[in-house]
Amino acid sequence: MRAELVSKLNEVDKFQWDQLNTTNHPFTSYDFLNSLELSNSVCSKTGWQPMHIIIKDANDNIIGACPNYLKMHSYGEYVFDHAWANAFENAGGQYYPKLLSAIPFTPATGPRILINPLNPNNEKILELILETLELTVKTNNLSSSHINFITQDLNLKLNKDNWIERKGLQFHWHNKNYKSFDDFLSNLKSSKRKSIKKERRSVYEHDLTIQKITGAELDITMWDAFYEFYLTTIDKKWGGVYLTKDFFYLIHNTLKKKILLIIAKQNQKIVAGALNFIGENILYGRNWGTIVNIPFLHFELCYYQAIEYAIANNIDTVEAGAQGHHKIQRGYLASPTYSRHFIANKSFSEAIKRFVKLEKIEIEKQIGFVNQQSSPYS
Repeated sequence: MRAELVSKLNEVDKFQWDQLNTTNHPFTSYDFLNSLELSNSVCSKTGWQPMHIIIKDANDNIIGACPNYLKMHSYGEYVFDHAWANAFENAGGQYYPKLLSAIPFTPATGPRILINPLNPNNEKILELILETLELTVKTNNLSSSHINFITQDLNLKLNKDNWIERKGLQFHWHNKNYKSFDDFLSNLKSSKRKSIKKERRSVYEHDLTIQKITGAELDITMWDAFYEFYLTTIDKKWGGVYLTKDFFYLIHNTLKKKILLIIAKQNQKIVAGALNFIGENILYGRNWGTIVNIPFLHFELCYYQAIEYAIANNIDTVEAGAQGHHKIQRGYLASPTYSRHFIANKSFSEAIKRFVKLEKIEIEKQIGFVNQQSSPYS
C-alpha cells in the first residue's frame, strides 16, 4: 500500500472513490466534494486547500480515502477551535495552517475515512491514513490535524492517546414510526403542540404555497432564486459567503436525486427556500433563506416541512444543522457529536486534553438536561 496527497479531486477516479463511500452518504460522495472544488467554493483563495489522502494497492486501485484540507483559518467548520488558536499563538506558536478532515461548511456526522468494510486490510488502511496525517503535520511544521463530525464507530477506533476526543452536541428529530405530522404532535406536551399549531397557522395567513421538490422537478430558476435567499441570510448574520452560485448549478446537474428543496411561493413568486440532502436514513437540513419577513417561516420550511417529508418517506432522523436550542420545543432532542484532534506540540496537547475533559462533562450534562428535564415530549 502507498499513500498519496491529492490537491484536486477531479484527478481521482470517481467510480473508485464512490465505491469506498459504502453508506452512500451525500456529503462524502465524489459529486458533492468535487462540486465544492469546481465552483471555487473550496480552494486556496478561500482558505481551504484540498489535500485529500488516497491509499492505493499494488495494482494502483484506490482502497482508502480521506477528504482533507490545509486550512488557513477555522471558519466553516462548526467545531470551534478559535480559542485554541489564540492560546497557541499567544504562547508564541503558529496555529495556522492546520490539517482538517471534514466536509466544508457542513456540520453533519458521517464517514471521514472511506474504506470498504469488507476489505481484509481495513485496519492497516486506517492506520496508514492516520500515519499520513501525523507525518504531514510533523514534516511540514503544522500545528495540528483535526477530524470533525466523525461517526461513533470511527470515534471508538481512534481511541488513541495522541488523537484527542472532543464531544459536542446537536439537536436531531427522531421518527418513532409516526403515521402523520398530527401523530407526531400528539406525542408532544400540550403546550408545545399548541405552539407549533399556532406557528403553522400564522405562516399560512400570508397566502403562501409551499412545495417539496426533488429530482427532475428541480430547475435552474429555483437555484437562481435560492442563491439570492442564501446571500440575504448571510448578510443578516454577518457571515461569510462560502458557496458560489456555480456550486448550486453543479449539484443540480449531479445530485438531483439526493436533494430536497422546500420552497415557499407568494403570488407565484418564490420568496423562500430550504435546502436539504437525502441520506440513506437521514434528512440533512443545510441552507435556507428568504426575501420576505414572515414570522415562523424559518421553522415551517426548515423543521416542520422536513419532519413531514421524513414521516412520509419513512426516514428515521432529521438533522437540521449546528446549534439551535429553539429546536427543542419543536420536537428535536440532543445528540452527541464527536471529533478527534492530533496536536503536535506535547505541552499544548496536554492542555487541550484537560480542556476537553472538562468540556465533555458540561456537554453530557446539557444532553441529559435537554432529553430529560426539558424534553418536549409528554
